[in-house]
Amino acid sequence: MAQAFRGHGDGSMIIVPEKEIPSNILKDSVLAHIAAAYFSVSKQLERKTQCSATRGFILSTLRDGATLNQNQIATALGLDRTVVHRSIKTMVKEGLVSEKKAEVGRAIQISLTRKGTSYRKRLIEARRAADLTVRKELSAKDRSTLVVLLERIAELTF
Repeated sequence: MAQAFRGHGDGSMIIVPEKEIPSNILKDSVLAHIAAAYFSVSKQLERKTQCSATRGFILSTLRDGATLNQNQIATALGLDRTVVHRSIKTMVKEGLVSEKKAEVGRAIQISLTRKGTSYRKRLIEARRAADLTVRKELSAKDRSTLVVLLERIAELTF
């Protein structure tokens, strides 16, 4: 797991095992630092909640009573259909989602079960708790600056 380093300026802000992001790449790349921070946060939340990012994304697409088929979910998330299919099959076995044949066509509609809704709620609570930790650690100005900079980076064309 990556550990935060309380440094400023050009020094490394995230320490990650060399297998994950080689130090020479991390040293010279802003994007590698963004990836390392994202990897660290996502892995910590995954360990805490025992929920993979893929599973979390699928649960998110099914919020508010949404009913979608596997292809719609995969397209919405930009994920491979096979990955989505496998995750959904596991989630069906665990009782988090249900499958129902569509009234028209061959598609199987997927929706959250009561257990899945409760599970998703716990994931949201864990994410909010992590967000609160960030809010406590960073000043309002630092948070605002970070969000603005990340939005600018997201808008860049490579």
